[in-house]
Amino acid sequence: MQFMLLIHGNERAMMEATPTDATGMTPDYAAYNMALVKAGAMVAGERLRPTTDAASVRIRNGRTEVLDGPYADTKEQFGGFYIIEAPDLDKAMDWALQCPASRHGTIEVRPVVQG
Repeated sequence: MQFMLLIHGNERAMMEATPTDATGMTPDYAAYNMALVKAGAMVAGERLRPTTDAASVRIRNGRTEVLDGPYADTKEQFGGFYIIEAPDLDKAMDWALQCPASRHGTIEVRPVVQG
């Protein structure tokens, strides 16, 4: 079963983290990625560009609205994601707890609808 781990955290702190390898990852994320790969759980994962590069669109009452930045104005921003394979929600939660962002942000774990 596939799960998406949505990483929410303080964008400023995420942007200030100093990458130390050629991929631009910090050592804790490099280790986490390697653990996912070795376990056969990694499907995909990406870090997102900052919210200053984002836009949101919606239609309300037949009118198109374009907003600069993310839709939600919150203290935590959506900063990246992983799509993983796990046998059940409990194992997916275990992987989320191992993600470095769980120490300073929030990881939302959601099952992917399989079609």
